[in-house]
Amino acid sequence: MTPKEFFEFAKKNDAKMVDLKFTDLLGAWQHCSFPIGTWDEDTFTNGVGFDGSSIRGWQGIHVSDMLAVPDADTVRIDPFFAKPTVSVIANIVDPITGKDYSRDPRHVARKGAEYLKETGIADTCYIGPEPEFFIFDEVRYEQNQHTGYYKIDSAEGAWNTARFEEPNLGYKPSYKGGYFPVSPTDTYHDMRGEMSDEMEKIGIVVEAHHHEVGTAGQSEIDMKFEPLVKMADQFMWFKYIVKNVAKRHGKTVTFMPKPIFEDNGSGMHTHLSLWKDGKPLFAGEGYAGMSELALHCIGGVLAHAPALLAFAAPTTNSYRRLVPGFEAPVNLVMSARNRSAGIRIPMYSQNPKAKRMEFRCPDPTANGYLAWTAMLMAAIDGAKNKTDPGKPLDVDIYEMDADELAKHRHTPKSLEEAIDALEADHKFLTEGGVFTDDLVQGWITWKREEELQEMALRPHPHEFHMYYDS
Repeated sequence: MTPKEFFEFAKKNDAKMVDLKFTDLLGAWQHCSFPIGTWDEDTFTNGVGFDGSSIRGWQGIHVSDMLAVPDADTVRIDPFFAKPTVSVIANIVDPITGKDYSRDPRHVARKGAEYLKETGIADTCYIGPEPEFFIFDEVRYEQNQHTGYYKIDSAEGAWNTARFEEPNLGYKPSYKGGYFPVSPTDTYHDMRGEMSDEMEKIGIVVEAHHHEVGTAGQSEIDMKFEPLVKMADQFMWFKYIVKNVAKRHGKTVTFMPKPIFEDNGSGMHTHLSLWKDGKPLFAGEGYAGMSELALHCIGGVLAHAPALLAFAAPTTNSYRRLVPGFEAPVNLVMSARNRSAGIRIPMYSQNPKAKRMEFRCPDPTANGYLAWTAMLMAAIDGAKNKTDPGKPLDVDIYEMDADELAKHRHTPKSLEEAIDALEADHKFLTEGGVFTDDLVQGWITWKREEELQEMALRPHPHEFHMYYDS
């Protein structure tokens, strides 16, 4: 869409306001609204100013002036404003140098897509994520000098079978018993349908939605694969739509990987494939019908997986999910069909277009622009170095003894381990200038100082259970 077409689109939809959105370093949307009359076609070149020092992980106050330059190709009608409002995603530019900002996550994804073309390996990286989330009725939490607690509740929670509900009908998915039940046990079918419908209205192709394994409203909505940057844009819309439709119904959504003790967490299995000249490159005669290139790309992702998880499983809570005994994959191996492997090769179809890797370790707290670009860079590194993915793990891990399991590499046990891994292993990310050392170090510093250190300072409620009467 050209800038001229943008204004024609706004007029056609009777929109008097434009809402400008961009993504901060950690993956949250920021926005500011403007009367459309204050913009002209030059705005799409010159941008609008804002305070970069107020955005997490970005500028210092002494260099705070930044520009947000709208991308006309991202124009949509925002479904949640009372009056018709045009929404557009911005790229961030330094007003002094005129260059794209190195810590703008969307800029990183755009560079990654271009670098892939420069390598000659492929010209398109397709991404297909499966974000999971919980729909709760209520959440309360507090942390101060004398209080530390959280409390969640859901009409679907297995813990509510005895709650006085006038009447309590008893249809509650059990712990780990929420996968694919029909109504009346699945009470969120219509809400997920509404979420899917809102996504379709803005051009997102939804492939499926269903209740997930966990009790208390765990859900999943799957989007059809798209090129990396487009999918990262869609993922921002995905979260925005899911949360706002839930709020419309008086519910609350969380993408936290592990909000419920002793039940399955929420992951974001991510499918990746490379194409060139409109043809898929991952089908071949190798293991599970994969090409040599595909297996080398898998080898690259597995080799760099601990560092990747600093972006793809980026919270302290992520490592409450990545533990043995639940469906979360902790074994850094590949496998056809085995869901306990870090990388699964789906076998639903033998169509060459369906051949892809599925990295199962990420979760939906990830910033898609950064996490998926990091995955791509690891895959490129594997392709360049012909990295061996190792032997596949095609056995049930629950039948393996500890000595057998110890032979395989595992995901980091904590965010601290993942951040240490990123610090030691990030050269593959900076190839072609896709990630900069400044961004990587900024991410590491934020995670250590704003999250790991803050968690380390606070007593945990369960510590009172274990140690109060010591």
